[in-house]
Amino acid sequence: MKMINYKIAVAIACLSLWSAVRAEPAPANSIEAVTVAQQGNDIALKIDLKEPLTSPPPGFSVASPAKIALDFQSTANGLGKNAEVFNQGDLRSMNVVQVGDRTRVVLNLVRNLNYRTRLDGKALYVTLSPIERVSDSAAQRTTRFAEESLVGTKHSVNDVVFRRGRDGEGRIIVDLSDSGTGIDIRQQGRNLIVDFAKTTVPDRLRRKLDVTDFATPVTMVETKAYGDNVRMTITPTGLWEHNAYQSDNQFVVEVKRVVEDPNKLVQGSKVGYQGPRVSINYQNGDVRALLRLMAEELGLNAVISETVTGTTTLVLKDVPADQVIDIIFQQKGLDMRKKGNIIMIAPRDEIATREKLDFESRQQISELEPIKLEQFQLNYQKAADVARLLAGVSTASGGTTGIPVQRILSKRGSAVADPQTNIIFINDIPSKLEEIRSFINAIDVGARQVLIEARVVEANDSFNRDLGVKLGFINSKPVQIGGTGVYTAGGTVSPAVTSGTTTTPARLNQQSMFGVNLPSGASSGGTLALSLFNASITRILNLELSALEKDGIGKIISSPRVITANNVKAKIEDGTEIPYITTQAVTTGAQTYTVNFKPAKLSLEVTPQITPEGTVRMQLIVKKEEPDWERAVAVNGFLNPPIKSSVVETAVVVENGGTVVIGGVFVTKNSDTVSKIPLLGDIPGLGWLFKTKSETVDRRELLVFITPRLMSDKMRFD
Repeated sequence: MKMINYKIAVAIACLSLWSAVRAEPAPANSIEAVTVAQQGNDIALKIDLKEPLTSPPPGFSVASPAKIALDFQSTANGLGKNAEVFNQGDLRSMNVVQVGDRTRVVLNLVRNLNYRTRLDGKALYVTLSPIERVSDSAAQRTTRFAEESLVGTKHSVNDVVFRRGRDGEGRIIVDLSDSGTGIDIRQQGRNLIVDFAKTTVPDRLRRKLDVTDFATPVTMVETKAYGDNVRMTITPTGLWEHNAYQSDNQFVVEVKRVVEDPNKLVQGSKVGYQGPRVSINYQNGDVRALLRLMAEELGLNAVISETVTGTTTLVLKDVPADQVIDIIFQQKGLDMRKKGNIIMIAPRDEIATREKLDFESRQQISELEPIKLEQFQLNYQKAADVARLLAGVSTASGGTTGIPVQRILSKRGSAVADPQTNIIFINDIPSKLEEIRSFINAIDVGARQVLIEARVVEANDSFNRDLGVKLGFINSKPVQIGGTGVYTAGGTVSPAVTSGTTTTPARLNQQSMFGVNLPSGASSGGTLALSLFNASITRILNLELSALEKDGIGKIISSPRVITANNVKAKIEDGTEIPYITTQAVTTGAQTYTVNFKPAKLSLEVTPQITPEGTVRMQLIVKKEEPDWERAVAVNGFLNPPIKSSVVETAVVVENGGTVVIGGVFVTKNSDTVSKIPLLGDIPGLGWLFKTKSETVDRRELLVFITPRLMSDKMRFD
């Protein structure tokens, strides 16, 4: 623990007891003798007094340097000396300081000890006993981050990388040869020192890294050989805190900026009290002395108002010093104002009154202070727009009078813009001119450009299969079916003619007649015909099979690209407009026709925002529209097609040059159609002669890919 400086504590004690010097009677009691004895692990002190005490004296202990202080009220120093050396165990010496009618006895220790007091007649017995601490080894590990696993083993640094974290912290990543490297990290002045024990570093890594462009608390990282070790010096700026951790062979140091809170005594991002811990046994002591004691413990310069008076009693053990001050503030109705490491402590009403008077005086000065004229040359912003912002009128509406906003100029200030030279002339008080200068420097910067590339990929996969049959029977002569008098149709067939060795085949004069006519529905495809007939060619059986199978694969890729500035909306369109007809009846009975247009376009609308980490956050709207002529509706001879539309609207964060799929549509359409003759089409096997079948499968997939690229990347990111 960080503890109180003894000399400061003695001085504070002197100040706290100074009031007793003022014309008060001599102390009624006095310290006559002090004896010390070793009792095993304990040390016993006997303090002999002239008169017996009514109660044990109040006291407090400090851990570094280890001391115990006891305050004796209305008691004088009768020893004839102010210091005595004992060197008994952990007790080194004793200091006795008298101020007025009060005497403080300070025991100087080798290490922090517990103490107990006991009254016995005119003697006060103080027993010092060791403190059993289980955190001593843990305290040592706070300086040594990791211990070496093998004595004498050589380690090496393989790589050193600097990155900017998500919250703006600087992150130094060190790749080690093994996880057993001994690491010692400590703060030295304004720098952070990291030593790697018995470690080597290659020449390519012995360098200074200027990392100012990353906009983190770290400005420089230097790595060099330091004897048998490697020393890394990290140079931060401003108010910061660090955190270090190791995962296998990777050691990481994070340096985070701390935003100063004027209401906190100890700055840092951790929740709660963070000051060094102290133990206090303060009985009816002066409030001013205790406040100064705690301020010194926190390393602050305290200015305590003369109106802070009174006494307090505190018995606390291992309590943060800033919490002790907070407790005193609540008890005594006090408050503070902090500037840097200086705090002013006073009653709340007094501070409120001072601040009110300060604000009123500032307002009066601003009303009487002479105004000055200053000109500002703008490089990227328009002078007229900046003038309206300073006057409290936003240009968000796009007109000359926009949305009212907070006025930056003072009541007496004015701004005039010259569009030709892009110079703005500002007439205002000097304090406001400083604010306006900072405001203009912050907004008058070049906008970074972003190239947004979108790929809209549409893939189509179609499959179609048709199978049909034609079946017919022809007989050259009518044939009676049984004795029913019902005859089958007959046709004329020319018989075969034989002349010598040449035979002329029979010729069918009648066209074929098909009893089953279920061909495939396709307009084109393969056909298989088969005819069976007798020797005299008087009976013919015709069979015709038709089949069609089609398989088609198509892909359409659209790639719109657009370049825009940071936080500026951009839009690109490509396509056409489809006319459609509408009719309207009139009183004469005639109809009038009106032609309107529907857009069928591919469009990309995007608003990019570049983050401090180098990624791009985008508000995206991607549309793909096309006419559907298959479902068009005829109106007076004209076709009005519906518009098929695919829209993706989202917000994504993508790294520079990375690609992300922001949306996709997958559509599958299956269709099976069977036409058959009842009963006959259901016969197993032979049923295929009496039916036709059509099978259709259509698949459609639409994907949208987005890739942002920074055109003017001023910052580097690993």
